[in-house]
Amino acid sequence: MDAVPAIDAALANRLAVSVRAADPDRYFSALFAPAALRPFLFVLYAFNAELARVAQTVREPMLGAIRLEWWRETAEGAAKGKPRNHDVAKGLAALFAQKTITLAELEALIAARAFDSSADRFADFAALENYIDATGGAVMRLAARILGGNPALTAQAARAYGLTGLLRSLPFHNSRHKLYLPLDLLSALHVSAEEFFHLEKDDPRLAAATRQVSLKARDHFLAARAAPKPGPALAAILPAALVPVYLRKLTTGRDVPIHRRQMALLSAAMKRRL
Repeated sequence: MDAVPAIDAALANRLAVSVRAADPDRYFSALFAPAALRPFLFVLYAFNAELARVAQTVREPMLGAIRLEWWRETAEGAAKGKPRNHDVAKGLAALFAQKTITLAELEALIAARAFDSSADRFADFAALENYIDATGGAVMRLAARILGGNPALTAQAARAYGLTGLLRSLPFHNSRHKLYLPLDLLSALHVSAEEFFHLEKDDPRLAAATRQVSLKARDHFLAARAAPKPGPALAAILPAALVPVYLRKLTTGRDVPIHRRQMALLSAAMKRRL
């Protein structure tokens, strides 16, 4: 077997620091991966964080498209061994050299992220879960492959974690008038998208919408827990171990402290499953 190409220690450290700041769940989960492979996870997670950040920093779909295109060109250059002078680009070049991830897969991830900056909406839960599969699900599958695990074992965990993340970020998305909940769910609750953005915290329709998505997330989590042990892919799916603690906290309005998250991740890592 060919040796795993190394990432410069200083670069790996900078990427780890950026992931810890932007995506602590994936950062702490990556610490349970073999030391030689962690830098490659940090590259993937840093790249994903950059894509997610696009919609958080622009208000016009065209600006979002321009920034995503910059990242597509960055990934293309890295795939050719000619990375831009950017830590993530340099890390991507090493990741491509590992030969477990293709440019087409990262381009698909970029394309899926276009939804975040658009005015588009999901008609139903199937459309929402397709989006999760193409974004956070893709990241989890690619992480599993980096680790030498079976990407197919990540599907339920990715959906559970993605739906839970959507619920945790609802206040932020509502503040920017971006709807991620499916339209058929809002229709069943007799509330329009514009009304939903302005619902009070104690509105029963908000509670009902949250409960429906929570039930979906819990079903996916239980399916992931009942699946075969992930083996080498464990560190890739570990973020989903946080789903139960996050769902319990939704009604309190308070986030889960970092130390509580670390305990949940450690418990799952010791059991070698969610």
